[in-house]
Amino acid sequence: MGYHKWKSCIDACLQCAAVCNHCANSCTQEDDVKMMAKCIQLDMECATICYSAAQLMSMGSQQAAQICAICEEICEACGNECGKHDTEHCKECSRICMLCAEECRKMAA
Repeated sequence: MGYHKWKSCIDACLQCAAVCNHCANSCTQEDDVKMMAKCIQLDMECATICYSAAQLMSMGSQQAAQICAICEEICEACGNECGKHDTEHCKECSRICMLCAEECRKMAA
């Protein structure tokens, strides 16, 4: 039941996790990696919670709404941090994180 009911949120979380992983990896290739440290950390946290949220929703977990509320917060934090950087990968990550946060907000409501 959970998978079909929450498919749009699951898809958003999986996409967000993939983009966050890409962003974190890309940030390690920037000239000033130290400046990107917070971005990299939030990318990794966001990818982790997004994968977890997607897994729990696909299993129909009774805790899915609570996990999605946390996922929303981390996605917003990651999106805000990535939005501070002027790289294509950070811009894309910021946009996808904000979309995921919106899906998680709807799911957790």
